Amino acid sequence: MTRTCPTAVHRLSRKTPKGRCQAAACLALAFVLSCGPRDAGPPNIVFIVADDLGYGELGSYGQTKIRTPNLDRLAQEGMRFTQHYSGSPVCAPSRAVLLSGLHSGHAYIRGNDEMAFRGDVWNDLRLEGQRPLPEGTTTIGTVLQDAGYVTGAMGKWGLGGPGSSGAPNLQGFDRWYGYLGQRLAHNYYPVHLWSDSLKVELEGNEYFRAHQRLPADADPDDPASYAPYSGAQYGPDLTLEAALEFIRENQNRPFFLFVPTIVPHVALQVPEASLAEYRGVFEETPYLGTNGYLPHREPRAAYAAMITRMDRDIGQILDLLEGLDLAETTLVVFTSDNGPTWVGGADTDFFESRGGLRGRKAQLWEGGIRVPMIARWPDRIDAGAVSDLQSAFWDWMPTLLEAAGVSTPDGLDGVSLLPTLAGNPEEQGDREYLYWEYVGGQAVRMGDWKGIRLPPDLELELYNLATDPGEQVNVAADHPDIVARIEEIMRTGRTESELFPLRR
Repeated sequence: MTRTCPTAVHRLSRKTPKGRCQAAACLALAFVLSCGPRDAGPPNIVFIVADDLGYGELGSYGQTKIRTPNLDRLAQEGMRFTQHYSGSPVCAPSRAVLLSGLHSGHAYIRGNDEMAFRGDVWNDLRLEGQRPLPEGTTTIGTVLQDAGYVTGAMGKWGLGGPGSSGAPNLQGFDRWYGYLGQRLAHNYYPVHLWSDSLKVELEGNEYFRAHQRLPADADPDDPASYAPYSGAQYGPDLTLEAALEFIRENQNRPFFLFVPTIVPHVALQVPEASLAEYRGVFEETPYLGTNGYLPHREPRAAYAAMITRMDRDIGQILDLLEGLDLAETTLVVFTSDNGPTWVGGADTDFFESRGGLRGRKAQLWEGGIRVPMIARWPDRIDAGAVSDLQSAFWDWMPTLLEAAGVSTPDGLDGVSLLPTLAGNPEEQGDREYLYWEYVGGQAVRMGDWKGIRLPPDLELELYNLATDPGEQVNVAADHPDIVARIEEIMRTGRTESELFPLRR
């Protein structure tokens, strides 16, 4: 089926934040759109990022307790990466790395820096937004906009609150719907979401603090005790519908859809119909909200149900692409922003969420930064392919731009993964290392070697991930030459940040 070409390419002359016109890309896209059917043009891109989903929480990555049939099908129809890494072990900097193509030693945002934090009022409704991306930041969105793509983002932003320079509509997205601030996204039944710059009040959702314990006089075994932590409108359902609407409205022109879902970040909240799918499956102990998030009577069932419901939602996106005859011309990517959490009632040991890796969210061990990654692009990516290429979030900007036929900006840390995706790994080229930093710690992946140094002592530890993927045996004393090179990378492979100093 041939799709109708767009009749207006008004973004082709749009200026970049630095005032340069992307002339070559604009002319190339204009030629494609005027001289051939839409199918001959650049691909649509759907990029889905889960929130705190562990390396081992999909069926295609070994999960046995949680059902993820749609994502497992995506892996069967595309390529699954076994050594892909997030941009950071926590949310905001990981998203900043993804969108900018700069690793966390060069990115502007290097931590969860909540600008509105004020002492004991952190639960207040007014607080929504992290440190914003600066005006003029080059993102995947801004470059694709300049190349004629229509761009949309639906889910959790975390890179600037309302009215800030980091708002999605100022950072390369024509359409935005969802949570602007990360802390409000801890509640799946919010009293409002944001549609572009419009605050949308959600009827039927009453305000309650998203961080509280079950009252001492409440019966933890009574379902009625947990009824106050719910509402009429479930946030992920609303952001899904916005994503589906964006696809329908833009099916006849190239689009980039970014879907940073809030699932399965705690608090544990899921509609009853989904919870019922797992009720009675696991042995349960009520979670009382003892370490900072909302209580839940059936925490294991809730956590599994949240992931399965997310999988169902992703299935709706895939089905819509199929139904609109867009699947063949759409690159779909699924990954997670960091490793699994350790609080809020999420039982990551029970679900083996880390997939045998050491560490979790907020740590630079493998469990905090190695994440699932699946890419499907029919006729370009072989079905059922598996790659052990060492890759990371900062590779996605050059990858997506090359896939779209757009020139990559200078100065990025990433490399295009397109040769590997296209089944030509011999053309991928070599890279010496991957680099991360977070709250004073640093990590380097260099071939099979993983170097990590953490406060307070900052003593570099060295692990051979080929023989020790669980990072159990520190072999630094046996390889002083490798240690010296990694220490040099940690000194020279980054720039200083006044906002996020390493505090040596």
